[in-house]
Amino acid sequence: MAKVLIADKMSPMAEEVFRARGLEVDVKVGMSPDELLACIDQYDGIAIRSATRLPAQAIAAASRLKVIGRAGIGVDNVDTPAASQKGIIVMNTPFGNAITTAELGVTLAMAAARHIPAATASTKAGKWEKSRFMGRELAGKTAGVIGLGNVGRLVAQRLAGLDMKVVAYDPFINKDRAISLGLEMVDKLEDLWPRVDLLTVHTPLNDHTRNLVDAKVVAQMKEGVILVNCARGGIYNEDALYDGLVSGKIYAAGLDVYVQEPAYSHKLFELDNVVATPHLGGSTKEAQTRVAIQIAEQISDYLVSGVVKNALNIPSVTEAELPTLRPYLALVEKLGTTLGQIVETGVLKLEVIYQGEVARIKRAPITTALLKSFLSPMMDGVVNMVNANLVAEQRGIQVVESSTSGTGSFTSLVRVVVTTERRSRCVTGTLFNGTEPRLISMDEIPIEAQPEGLLLFVANDDTPGLIGRVGTLLGEAGVNISSFHLGREQAGGRAIAFINVDSEVPAPLMQQLHETANVREVKLIRY
Repeated sequence: MAKVLIADKMSPMAEEVFRARGLEVDVKVGMSPDELLACIDQYDGIAIRSATRLPAQAIAAASRLKVIGRAGIGVDNVDTPAASQKGIIVMNTPFGNAITTAELGVTLAMAAARHIPAATASTKAGKWEKSRFMGRELAGKTAGVIGLGNVGRLVAQRLAGLDMKVVAYDPFINKDRAISLGLEMVDKLEDLWPRVDLLTVHTPLNDHTRNLVDAKVVAQMKEGVILVNCARGGIYNEDALYDGLVSGKIYAAGLDVYVQEPAYSHKLFELDNVVATPHLGGSTKEAQTRVAIQIAEQISDYLVSGVVKNALNIPSVTEAELPTLRPYLALVEKLGTTLGQIVETGVLKLEVIYQGEVARIKRAPITTALLKSFLSPMMDGVVNMVNANLVAEQRGIQVVESSTSGTGSFTSLVRVVVTTERRSRCVTGTLFNGTEPRLISMDEIPIEAQPEGLLLFVANDDTPGLIGRVGTLLGEAGVNISSFHLGREQAGGRAIAFINVDSEVPAPLMQQLHETANVREVKLIRY
């Protein structure tokens, strides 16, 4: 009989689910790391929340462990690479908190608009300050929603129900899908900032979204805008937020998340026009019960019948198939990551064409891995091998797969074409020596580049001196170049460069590169 450990406090319904499925269960909450190490080798599965940490040392000691289940979204407390290396599935419940978090977002917006916490404190203190707490109506105003994932869509629907006009930005939602949701979409964030009376964000925190709303953005907003964040701390620059609230440029803010948590003190907490809660996004009885039941069902499904749901770290392939597939899974991971960080507008279709030997093997998990890597840059922590196709479908992205036998001088080629509302982007890759991923063309321009580390992509007009100018700017900023790859369609025509660099390219330098004459596009791709 398989045995499961519940290591964190969660609804007792989880234990009931395990026992009903014929599994033996131990509940040991609040163990020290040493206590966990001493007993983890007794279990086939472990259910956790955020308190229990499973570093490489604990995973190494888990001789029987087959599956780790996180009741919630984030798995920062699990060494997923170590689990993958040992063949342990890591799964989460990415959708269990959506309703609860969406309701909190709307609550924060309304409480900030009407100064509810400050008015409550004043009234309980024996005051009657009606004139001090003059508020704002939301009806008839414009709400901006960044990110239309599970939570963002629910928030948008609820704000529309308050008679707000909802304008949204999500590079992976096309206009037809947005219309079906009753939303107006903008192609660029710059078009969103000056229009909104209320802004709420629902994205992961990553290199693309950190400090997304800074002082420059606040300056572009309406006087008296309301800002809400129940996604991740750090999406709003907290200094810019504070300055805007003090000056009155920002009327009020509703915040559930912060850069440093737990946030026992913060200068934002000193302001009357800030509604602050202690990361309560998923903290309702219903949500806690829901994610506990879901993770217990998922762990049970795998241990009892081998069914995998919401796995974060493995494709659905057999042990015999994996050696053949593994190099191509690595290749499409690079191709998808490349396009996922270059594409900017609503995606209509993703087409993958397999050529040569790769066309004759099992391709479904390769396509799924490609889709996951393509969607992940803007949806970190939500997309996995199990739900990638569903996420694409929800966003109205058509996924097309085809194959041909011809490859020219290559044994295998994988070509990926992404069609957006503006244009198509295309990248082609192959394997060198059967295992080493290479990019061999970008937007139909031949090139050879290694997709690893930090790769600076520059698209430009082929003009004398431009390559030297780019190299000089990088050198002057102390950014070392490890390799420089060039390609062009013809003399004087379109040209591209892939530049492997040894360190981050600072934002001011990226801006300089953007503004360099004859440069069309600059992106820093992170692998």
